[in-house]
Amino acid sequence: MPSSKVVITTHRSPDGDAIGSSLGLYHFLILNGIEASVIIPDPDPEFLRWMAGHEHITVFELDQEKAKSLISEANVIFSLDYNRLDRIAEMGAWVEKASAKKILIDHHIDPATYFDFSLSDTSASSTAQLVFQFADNLGWNSLLNKEIAECLYSGIMTDTGSFKFSSTSAYTHRVVADLMDAGLVPDHVHNSIFDNNSYDRLQLLGYALSNKFEYDADLGISIIGVSLSEKNRFKYQKGDTEGLVNYGLSVKGSKMAVFLSEELNFTKFSFRSKGQVDVNKIARAYFNGGGHKNAAGGRLDMSLKDAINYLKDVIQNKISP
Repeated sequence: MPSSKVVITTHRSPDGDAIGSSLGLYHFLILNGIEASVIIPDPDPEFLRWMAGHEHITVFELDQEKAKSLISEANVIFSLDYNRLDRIAEMGAWVEKASAKKILIDHHIDPATYFDFSLSDTSASSTAQLVFQFADNLGWNSLLNKEIAECLYSGIMTDTGSFKFSSTSAYTHRVVADLMDAGLVPDHVHNSIFDNNSYDRLQLLGYALSNKFEYDADLGISIIGVSLSEKNRFKYQKGDTEGLVNYGLSVKGSKMAVFLSEELNFTKFSFRSKGQVDVNKIARAYFNGGGHKNAAGGRLDMSLKDAINYLKDVIQNKISP
């Protein structure tokens, strides 16, 4: 691999695990003398841009010519935190036709089969944890440093809900211990991601919880929907509604929570659940999405009002949480 040109890709609307795992792998490759680039389909939230190496990320929708050139010239392309090319939007067509070897590192259900090599483990807490495992298997973890540790910890921490999700294993904590031995200061990363709110974001969260929160106690289902005009009223920035769905799941007796965010010409869905309620199956069957058993996403080309009505119809007539 030392003579290779490597491209690391991750899914659209990148989250902490997408950026953390991508930059963690990027640093491992660079330290091994490998020419590497990270390409994301669209911009990530402001609260993730403090990570070391972020300034080297190419955003496909902002610089398509550079991104297409990097993909076309690559010998190896990594797919991190997604397992189907439709998760990287228009960029997927370029990755698909590239002559490079395709390597998957991911923890989502039902991976596609067109990868040349796959490290796919649905029991893993995060893709960042799998990047640590990948590097360890190659004997690279002797190169582990503070910058890599912060990137990988960002992915692990965010995808485990600060270590409260059932995917958090003893191995997860052992990985974090190794990251701390490499210089990680956990509260620095936590503060950088979670304690960096704007006044407008807190106002939006308060408005959503006070005015847009619906809860059906009989079904144990919470719904929060925010329109595009409402987001604009609070000077919405990408990532401002991150984690809002979890408030719905925190209600005593709640089995499933859904957050709907209206965008231009479509509505995005975030699903969370507890126990045996499989929101991955629900998202795949009815909302053009998917993810994990207890955390998934989706998208419908309709207004927020129509999307909420459709969601309620699915809840009443198609599923039984």
